[in-house]
Amino acid sequence: MQRWSKLFIPTLREAPADAEVASHKFLVRAGYVRQLAAGIYSYLFLAQRTILKITKIVREEMDSIGQELYLPALNPREVWEASGRWDVMGDNMFRLKDRKGADLCLGMTHEEIMTDIARKELRSYKQLPQIWYQIQTKFRDEPRPKSGLLRVRQFTMKDSYSFDIDRAGLDKSFDLHDAVYRRIFKRCGLEFVAVEADSGSMGGSQSQEFMVYTDAGEDLVASCGKCGYAANLEKATSKLEAVEELAASGREKVYTPGTKTIDDVAAFLKTPVNNNMKSLAYVMTDGATATGAPVFRPLLVLMRGNDQMNEAKLSGAIGGREFRPMVEEEIVKYFGSPAGYLGPVGLKQVKTVENKGKAGYAGDAGDFVIIMDEALRGRKNLVGGANELDHHFTGLTVGVDFEVTSYADLRNVVEGEGCPRCGEPLKLGKTVEIGHIFKLGTKYADSMGAKVLDKDGKEVTIIMGSYGIGVERILTSCIEQNHDENGFWLSPSIAPFTVVVVATNVKDATLLEASEKIAAELEAAGYDVLLDDRDERPGVKFKDADLVGIPFRINVGKLLADGKVEVVERDKSQKTEVAVAEVLAHLRGLYDPRA
Repeated sequence: MQRWSKLFIPTLREAPADAEVASHKFLVRAGYVRQLAAGIYSYLFLAQRTILKITKIVREEMDSIGQELYLPALNPREVWEASGRWDVMGDNMFRLKDRKGADLCLGMTHEEIMTDIARKELRSYKQLPQIWYQIQTKFRDEPRPKSGLLRVRQFTMKDSYSFDIDRAGLDKSFDLHDAVYRRIFKRCGLEFVAVEADSGSMGGSQSQEFMVYTDAGEDLVASCGKCGYAANLEKATSKLEAVEELAASGREKVYTPGTKTIDDVAAFLKTPVNNNMKSLAYVMTDGATATGAPVFRPLLVLMRGNDQMNEAKLSGAIGGREFRPMVEEEIVKYFGSPAGYLGPVGLKQVKTVENKGKAGYAGDAGDFVIIMDEALRGRKNLVGGANELDHHFTGLTVGVDFEVTSYADLRNVVEGEGCPRCGEPLKLGKTVEIGHIFKLGTKYADSMGAKVLDKDGKEVTIIMGSYGIGVERILTSCIEQNHDENGFWLSPSIAPFTVVVVATNVKDATLLEASEKIAAELEAAGYDVLLDDRDERPGVKFKDADLVGIPFRINVGKLLADGKVEVVERDKSQKTEVAVAEVLAHLRGLYDPRA
């Protein structure tokens, strides 16, 4: 057994001043972590025990479907350039040079390295399918580290990758991971929800996130309590109520002095906000010149006046290209309109991409891309900017008064809108992502040349999937779900110790001897036992035990005179008097490590 008096468990009575969320406060107070620098933490004794238990569960479940590898965290530039992500990752990637001047990076994820192995080693369909995984340190130059271990620059990830000969194989690998992830999170004691998600810089045809509801979360999930629909806000859709169109009047330019905002225009014209069309101006990258300099293109996004645009949805609609809002001077320069009065009338539709061949090119009158939100598809008699100071158009209809390049779902879902499946009102909740699975398809295999021969001897591209779990996020999410004002409790499967035996007075030889005997018996039965043999007041010991996440506490004190001890269930704060001879049986009724 472990004795508290011999261990390094530096508990604190107060939380650090910069701690905003429960998990951050309690991880520091309970002596689990100490901060070395912004977003960089040292894991102390209790944290390391829990992390090892989490990784053991992850490893056991992943071994049922895959094979464990261990890949370098230090990656050469060339392999990331082969996939096209050396530039895409931008400032989030830690970059460095070796003594010879070669560019290197610290791995954020390992699609490129796994694909490099596959393209060099896999030759035939007979070698497929393959599922390879690792549990490895990852690095991300997070611009705003915060919330303890929830947003950091160094973290532990289980990442796995599937390699299949066809889409049916990918579907099976995806489903295998879905099932394994659910088992992992349940074994760790988490309540979670699986949601549709955006693939982001990973790419691919489908992705699913595993989320935990908590006020500490920074992601929003739209969910339906009736049919079970759930999606990240970056992917969520809804059924919108029909909008009554304004009376047909034909296009008319109207003097609208001092109306630079949608609300101003709607109030001036006495029209509903959702009959007004909002024009958002951006500059997006679109290829590169022969010298590698980026080419830029003006982008106009059309939304209903009362809707907010989701940047992740826009990124997907333009193929992952980078974009930024235009400043007022650029709106005038490239659209010929004062800010606040921009609209689509008179702008030319674009169907092809043209590289003008010079750095910094920002398009001309024939190079606009105009994307309209799906909520505006088919709408008539809209109000929009007239590209002239203090003027707007009324009576605008797409296809009649202007054209668009494409349509896309770009809007943020609003709580209370109809579920896209059953129509019931949607709810929005804050969540933390603990896992993410992607159907990558052939994105990386195509760019890096990972091919095998099929059964007909024809060379075909391998189809891939990518699957990640944030190990520390399991710990932090458990704390977020299971805490009170005194501390937190973890599932017995991942707690640093299953039970703490508290000798309330170590100067009483009888109490100490009984405590040691109980601890030894429980340890022999398979429990991870911590004996609190410190020469401290009982209240101090009880407070520390409540703080550090141990699910069960056995108090050996005055009741011993009657042959009893007190067993405390941390999650319920429930105390039960139990005969010393029945402690093991009672504890097995609460949790049996043999099960």
